[in-house]
Amino acid sequence: MLDQTRIEDILFLDIETVPQWEDFRQLDETSKAFWDKKSAYFRKEDQSPADVYERAGIYAEFGKIVCISVGSVIVRGGVRLFRSKSFAGHDEQQLLAEFGRMIDKSFSSDHPRFTNLCGHNVKEFDIPYICRRMLVNGVPIPTVLDVSGKKPWEVRFLDTLDLWKFGDYKNYTSMALLTHIFGIPTPKDDIDGSQVAKVYYGEGDLERIAIYCEKDVLATAQLLLRFKGEPLIDPLNVERAV
Repeated sequence: MLDQTRIEDILFLDIETVPQWEDFRQLDETSKAFWDKKSAYFRKEDQSPADVYERAGIYAEFGKIVCISVGSVIVRGGVRLFRSKSFAGHDEQQLLAEFGRMIDKSFSSDHPRFTNLCGHNVKEFDIPYICRRMLVNGVPIPTVLDVSGKKPWEVRFLDTLDLWKFGDYKNYTSMALLTHIFGIPTPKDDIDGSQVAKVYYGEGDLERIAIYCEKDVLATAQLLLRFKGEPLIDPLNVERAV
């Protein structure tokens, strides 16, 4: 699979999002009304909009990005290593602007460092979410992320969920399940996605969130290596950029 694409030419991506406010009561009345309508599609009869507000982070209209992590495979001394970096902060506009500048530079038409962006469910979640929040924050959308007017073969996204589906659109398969069945080691020593908002609002610990996000980026790269039938990156050969 993907024999024509070198793993070193791919930038891996993952994001972490939270509700725009810590508590439903902090929303203005108009926002509360919109969330009432939105949440009506999935909340149970005995649940109020406030009861399900913790799910607001998965919607770009009601959430915000607190961390974007990226990573790539590099070769040093004949050995493959994985290097990751995070854009994390309380100022979403600044975070998105810094990320956007990095993407523009990495995918410049003159001297591109990468040919593809890759993530798990990146086509349906991460990239649309990033682009929508960029619009809300008045941040220019990098060319490689802007799919408007592009033909399917001009879009430079690789989605491990999409690849796993093989044309099947009936089911969602989690990264956790895929890494399990492919025997990919994934640390279970800290938070999971459902706890990000609590860590952000309860502790303000962006570094903890960034480390968690970078682990998911690495897991995505390892999964793609499995898809390609190539050896996994040794955990000792993983490093974080400053």
